[in-house]
Amino acid sequence: MESYDAGETATPLLEETIGANFERTVARYGDREALVEVATGRRWTYAELDRELDTLAVGLRKVGIGKGDRVGIWAPNRAEWTMVQYAAAKIGAILVNVNPAYRTHELTYALTQAGVRLLISAPVFKTSDYRAMVAEVSDDCPVLERVVFLDDPEWDALLESGRGERLADYAVDELDPDDPINIQYTSGTTGFPKGATLSHRNILNNGYFTTETIHLTEQDRLCIPVPFYHCFGMVMANIGCTTHGAAMVIPGPGFEPGVTLQTVQDEMCTAVYGVPTMFIAMQSHPDFASYDLSTLRTGIMAGSVCPVEVMKRCIDEMHMSEVSIAYGMTETSPVSCQTRSDDDLERRTSTIGRVHPHVEIKIVDPVSGETVPRDTPGELCTRGYSVMLGYWEDPEKTAEAIDSDGWMHTGDLAVMREDGYCTIVGRIKDMVIRGGENIYPREVEEFLYTHPDVEDVQVIGVPDEKYGEELCAWIRMRSGAEPLDAEAVREFATGKLAHYKVPRYVMVVEEFPMTVTGKVRKVEMREQSARELGLS
Repeated sequence: MESYDAGETATPLLEETIGANFERTVARYGDREALVEVATGRRWTYAELDRELDTLAVGLRKVGIGKGDRVGIWAPNRAEWTMVQYAAAKIGAILVNVNPAYRTHELTYALTQAGVRLLISAPVFKTSDYRAMVAEVSDDCPVLERVVFLDDPEWDALLESGRGERLADYAVDELDPDDPINIQYTSGTTGFPKGATLSHRNILNNGYFTTETIHLTEQDRLCIPVPFYHCFGMVMANIGCTTHGAAMVIPGPGFEPGVTLQTVQDEMCTAVYGVPTMFIAMQSHPDFASYDLSTLRTGIMAGSVCPVEVMKRCIDEMHMSEVSIAYGMTETSPVSCQTRSDDDLERRTSTIGRVHPHVEIKIVDPVSGETVPRDTPGELCTRGYSVMLGYWEDPEKTAEAIDSDGWMHTGDLAVMREDGYCTIVGRIKDMVIRGGENIYPREVEEFLYTHPDVEDVQVIGVPDEKYGEELCAWIRMRSGAEPLDAEAVREFATGKLAHYKVPRYVMVVEEFPMTVTGKVRKVEMREQSARELGLS
């Protein structure tokens, strides 16, 4: 059987704009709590939030922002981020997500490449002085007309200008579900990031079906420690909630394990999102056992495959019996595959689930492009409503990613099993070729997770004169454990792993280089390993 599958279509796609969908939710669930910001204690029902969104949308229209204009948002997680997201959608402005970790070089690029006319920014966050950085780059961003800093008088003025007025009284161009509504810059490993351009239809449906799969309803309260600037926060969380009338609960501006656990307890959250490293951090918190997490039912883990022990603790100790694994990329809005709530532990830890509703997937030979038989590694490709419109003003890169038949080439190596569930075995770029043997780092990582003293592990390829590449394992030790060396790892692996899969080098580290979304930067790890190990 070929490695091809198509998702179910019994539930129709939502053929409406984000604003229209939000207003339908308000009409149905107006009195239910919509948004909670734990840090400030602020709360809004759906009806209250809708009035605030219309106020902001009118304010944006009054400063000349309309359909197709780009509005940048540069801030950590806070209520205003969500407000800007939906207010911009109501008037058809294109929201440009600016990574909170950006510095001046990256900021200049994003603002200029997207043609941002209005930037809404936090004044500061952690070590980032956004006000100073904006002042430094303003002259290099000729299209940028206005900057509004949150918590400043100009933000209050923007809101006040729309207070008491009806959005319906202001000219808003007719909006279409296929209009671009969001630009997200993907963290490319080489060169400048690319602006994945997403439509109402892309992200509204993906948020809806991702949370349909975990049976989210108006009774649910979702704790959101994942960043809004990324699809995980703004689509899978925010839009997932607003399409179902569920409550969005913001524990804090950035992820802190103790704050997240406290929020789940105090706000009686029924779901929580995170990448595996977040769940590891929560489960490793010294007071983990003291928090009452009994209200939890479900959640989503994404970013990388979940280690078995972490998943077991999610189910047994965090009460997340229906927790789901989701797989995707920004360019696909983001989710293409997801596990179901009744899937067994094996499927939830060794696979990324099966194809999403209204989506097609296939596994192809990276060289020939031919669809491979099931249980054969190849590149995962996806097609359907969720594939982005393209990279903003970059038709060449768009054509490299999306072929003439509409298939998005993910760059991920995957295997489709006979039951249709898929397993990611690495990135095409991450696959290690040692003396002609193809090694998928994920398999070695899963094995090393079984060592009782290993808390987390990443495996990469490093240069080798004899074999071309050798394996190097970066290991984070459990608290109080003695550091492992290469000899100890070799001894642990002997007789259990083929000799060529046993890492030659071991580096014990406190942390891995990560993107803000929790993905490990293996390119950076390879460079650092080669440098520290003296390899050319």
